[in-house]
Amino acid sequence: VLCDLAFPAMVRAQENYKPAAANLEARRWFQDAKFGLFIHWGAYSVLGDGEWVMNNRHLTLQEYEKLPAFFNPTEYHPAEWVALAKAAGMKYITITSKHHDGFAMFATKQSDWNIVDRTPYGKDVLKMLADECPRQGIKLFFYYSQLDWHNPDYYPRGGTGHDTGRPEKGDWNKYLDYMDAQLRELLTNYGEIGGIWVDGMWDKPKADWHLPRTYRL
Repeated sequence: VLCDLAFPAMVRAQENYKPAAANLEARRWFQDAKFGLFIHWGAYSVLGDGEWVMNNRHLTLQEYEKLPAFFNPTEYHPAEWVALAKAAGMKYITITSKHHDGFAMFATKQSDWNIVDRTPYGKDVLKMLADECPRQGIKLFFYYSQLDWHNPDYYPRGGTGHDTGRPEKGDWNKYLDYMDAQLRELLTNYGEIGGIWVDGMWDKPKADWHLPRTYRL
C-alpha cells in the first residue's frame, strides 16, 4: 500500500493502475486498523524545534550538517516503543525514514548523509524497529520525503529550501534515481513492511515525478 499526499492532478497518474488482490487486502487492513503511531524523528531533533527547522530558521547546509555529530540516541529502545504502541491499542507504526532535510534514518548506500555514517550512534534505528515490530504483532510503515533540501540534484528548486546554499544547478532525473534507489532499499532490506507514506510532491506540483516508475516499486 502506498499512502500519498498529493494534488489531484498528480493522483491521476494512477488512473490506469489495477491493484492486485494483495494490495486491495492491504488497503482493507489499513482502513480497518484505524489507530496507529506516527513518529517524526531525525537529526533535527537535536534542536528541538520540529522537522521544518532547517527551512524555518534559514539554515545553510554548512550549519545544518553539524547536527548529526550531536545526534546520539543511546536510550533508544525499540522494544519499549513498540510495546507502548501495542498497549495503547495501536495496530501500526509509521516512522520517518527520510524527512525534507534529506537525512536518512537508515543504512542507505546512496549517500553518507545518514544516521549510520554521520552520527556517533552509528546504528540503523529503522532496522532495529523493523526487527521488533513483527515480534509484537505491529505493522511498520515508513514515511519518505520526496522533497529534499540537502541533495543538490533536487533542481530546479521547489517552493521551499531556498536558503541552504546549494549551487543553482542539478540533474532532476539523477535525483529521482536516487530517491527510487532509497525506496528500493526500504522495500527490500527491512522485511515485510506495511507500506510507504510518501510526502513532498506539493513542493514541485508541475514537475514530472516519474510516478509510474516509483509506484511499480
